[in-house]
Amino acid sequence: MSETGTRTRITEVGRVIVPVSDQDHAIDFYVGQLGFEKRADTPYGDGARWIELAPPGGSTAIAVVHPREGDPVGRETGIALTSDDIDADHAGLRDRGVDVDPEVMRMGDPVPPMFWLRDQDGNSLLVVQRGG
Repeated sequence: MSETGTRTRITEVGRVIVPVSDQDHAIDFYVGQLGFEKRADTPYGDGARWIELAPPGGSTAIAVVHPREGDPVGRETGIALTSDDIDADHAGLRDRGVDVDPEVMRMGDPVPPMFWLRDQDGNSLLVVQRGG
């Protein structure tokens, strides 16, 4: 099979979707607690909003959206955030009242240090040390 025939024009992961029960509380958490910036907050449809939040300078955003009918909030998102100083971020988030694991996980090489945090709805995100 030809490689040309299987390629798409997809160039990057632009955003990931996280369902939340209250978008304004999600903005408070991701911007106020994690230090993200709000990149989009656009009304559409019948009172809905498209909101994108991202780390400053980051290329991938998290879109915080209301869940589709019947879909839950508060789940493992599969999102891994990168930290340049895992211990400082863990301590700082914990001190600000963010729901983080009690300790940074250290499994040894080649696995980098990491910890889980949970947003206001219980959606879990993994924070991983850059270059582990």
